[in-house]
Order: sequence, then C-alpha cells, then structure tokens
Amino acid sequence: MSEDLFVRVARVAAEHRASAGDRPVAGTASREDAWAAFDLPLPEDPTPADQVVDELLAAAEGHLVDSVGPRYFGFVVGGSTPAATAADLLAVGWDQNAFNPVLSPAAEAAERAAGGWVKDLLGLPGGASVGFVTGAQAANTVGIACGRHQVLEQAGHDVETEGLVGAPRLRVVTGSERHATIDRSLRLLGLGTTSLVPVLTDDHGTIDLADLEQVLGQEPHRPTIVCLQAGNVNTGGSDLFAQAVPLAKQAGAWVHVDGAFGLWAAAAAGRAHLVAGVEEADSWATDAHKWLNVPYDSGLAIVADPVVHGRSMAYSAAYLAGSGRDDFSLGDLVPDSSRRARGFAVWAALRELGRSGVEDLVERTCALAARMAARLADGGATIANDVVLNQVLVGFGDLSTTDEIVAEVQRDGTCWVGATTWHQQRLIRISVSNATTTGHDIDRSADAILAAAARVSAR
Repeated sequence: MSEDLFVRVARVAAEHRASAGDRPVAGTASREDAWAAFDLPLPEDPTPADQVVDELLAAAEGHLVDSVGPRYFGFVVGGSTPAATAADLLAVGWDQNAFNPVLSPAAEAAERAAGGWVKDLLGLPGGASVGFVTGAQAANTVGIACGRHQVLEQAGHDVETEGLVGAPRLRVVTGSERHATIDRSLRLLGLGTTSLVPVLTDDHGTIDLADLEQVLGQEPHRPTIVCLQAGNVNTGGSDLFAQAVPLAKQAGAWVHVDGAFGLWAAAAAGRAHLVAGVEEADSWATDAHKWLNVPYDSGLAIVADPVVHGRSMAYSAAYLAGSGRDDFSLGDLVPDSSRRARGFAVWAALRELGRSGVEDLVERTCALAARMAARLADGGATIANDVVLNQVLVGFGDLSTTDEIVAEVQRDGTCWVGATTWHQQRLIRISVSNATTTGHDIDRSADAILAAAARVSAR
C-alpha cells in the first residue's frame, strides 16, 4: 500500500514540475484562504495515509507558488534539477541521519565528495572543511562562530568553556549593505549587533576599501572579524576581495565571506574575476539551493582550518565514539545532530551538471538578467544597477507606484517579482536563478511587467 502511495505522490510532484511553466506563477488566494484550507480539526482517531494525502493535495490546491518554475524572479532562489530532485526524494525515502558515518556511511561519503567538488568549482582551499547546513543563515552563523573562536583564542580567552563573560570586546567589521543574516548571526552568537562596526559602501553596495582600512586602524588591538560579501542581494555586486582580504589579515582579523549566491560566480570563467581573491578568506557561506538549483534546506559552511571548524561546533558525549578528537565527523561541523542527508541532492546536481554545466548555468542566467534589463529599459524603465550578475533593479517614473506595479504583476501571474528599497528608492527587484528559464520566459515576463506599469500609470 505504501509503495502505491509513494508512486502516486512522486507522479503528482512530477506533473507539478512539468506544468510549472504553463500556469500562473502564483494564485490569487489569500493567506486566510490557505489557513482555512489547512486548519482542519485534529482527528480523534488515525486517518488512512492515502486519505491524508488526498486532504493535503486538496488543501494546497491554489495556494502554491511556482518558485520551481522558469518565471519566478522574486527572490534569489533557484529551482531544482531533475537529478537533484530525484536524489532528495530518495534521501527522504532512505531516511538517513547524516550526523556521522556510523549512522550512514553513504550520507557521509556523499557529503564529503560533494563538498570536495564544490571547493574545486569555487576555487577554495582543498583542505577546507565543509558543513552541510540549512542555508546561508546557518552557514554565516557557523563561519562567524569559527571566527569568534579563533580571535578570542588568540586573545587568551576560551569562548567554548568560558562563554563571553569576561571576554575581550569583539568587533565585527562589515559593509553597511550587508545581508541581514549577518546581524541575526551576531545575535544568535551572543555578540549582539552593537559589536557591528559598519564600513561605507559604494553605489553597488560593495565595501569602500579606504574606509575599511581606516576602520580597521581605529582599534588595532581589539579582536576582529571582518565580514565581506559576494553578491549583494540587490545589485549582485561583490566586494574587492583581492584588496579587502589582505587589509583584514594585516589587522589580524578573521575574514568571513557571505556568498549566499554570488560565490558561484567563481565557477564561471567569464564571472570569476568578480570574486577574485575570495579564496584567501578564512570561512565562506553559500547556498546550493540558490544558484546550483537543488531543493531547499541546502547551505554550505566552508572553513579553511578544519580544526578551528570542529572545535567551534563539535560536542562530545559518552555514547559518541571518537568524541573529543580532531578527526571530526561531518556532524561536528554544523549546529544540528539529527539531520537529513542533504548531500545526496548536491552530489546528484553536480554529477548531472558537471563543471561545464555549472558554468553554463551561471553564465546563462546572468545573460538572461541582462536581457531582462535591456527589454525593460527599451520599454521606458530605469535600471538602477550595473547588471554584473543575476540581479536587476527596476524603476518606473514615479517610484511611489512601485508596490502597485509589483502587485499588478503578481495578479497577472505571468511572472513573480518583488520590491526592495535601495538607497531610499523603492524599486522592483528581479533575480534570475532558475536553470529552466529561457529567453522566451524573459521576453514574456518583460512584456507583462511593462504592461502592468502602463496599467498602473493610466489609473
């Protein structure tokens, strides 16, 4: 019976994927409608599994957003390649716990292999350790935790034993256009946002090198973490790592890079110059579920020194064989103990795409973003950023109508875009990250956006 159920669900999922490009990207149902559909009474007695699936399908009908499809541009999210999706289905079916090789030799081996391929593609140190986490939020938290460990240890303080009580006051130097996950990581790690020392940024959201040097020189003896960025979430711009990393290292800082999507530029010969020098940092955060197009819940925390990584994150217990050693299992590199075998999907995606496929994915989506910018500009829109990666910022005349235009686009359903505030301007933000997006999808979507802007302007 369960086999029939699994086959049925797999078929429904496949049909959903196959038809994603043919239906409106998002329905018009309200949040209240969705809540009412799912808010059923808790049954007193067990319900047959096939009936539960019927109820789930009925409740979800009309309330799904086709972020898996080719015309979803609202956030920096990819779809998921066929092999990666199939591997994730297997991961759920196999129900493997990826904490250590005792629980699943296959899960550990897949993560080690996939992690090695990612380092190779991104030009990162081959000896670096890779932890498979939920996303860039967790990856940033791990990287900064490693930096906290290292700079406080150098100052004579054991944060893992002593906590932050009595610790030297640590500072986190980062650009004023950082992603908000950096701030939350500092809160989670007990450093607080008052530890932030912002550095000026330019018109692309990238860090000002002269101001960075000045800020670093103001308190030279204070333990310091420098957070740099690969891929500004609005403009796609990346910090000048070849200059910024040496400045930070000269100041004795730990250098962490938030590269949620922009780090993948290193995998494409035509874009790698945008992140040149990033390999000299101490830790990196990125998402496979963005530009690599694997299913969600797949971030990567990469640390140049595996011992620092393990000592910052691992714990020991009597029932865990090998606890307390420097030969860390993959579960020692992440905040989770019991966790899904995320590595199978990343392994499958990289086998499916290969080196040239990853490069093509990055280059093609960047070219499609430039095509979108050109089509919209030809239609009278203003493009507010240099389209160096896959991000496009768009304005139409009176920027006070931006949210109205976005709502009109979403109601139309041809594509899905969101809005952002950039340098006091309310703009449409378009992110092209899906492997299935084509030039035709871009043209259809540009026409729909221009038509929506014209309707709003005519009111």
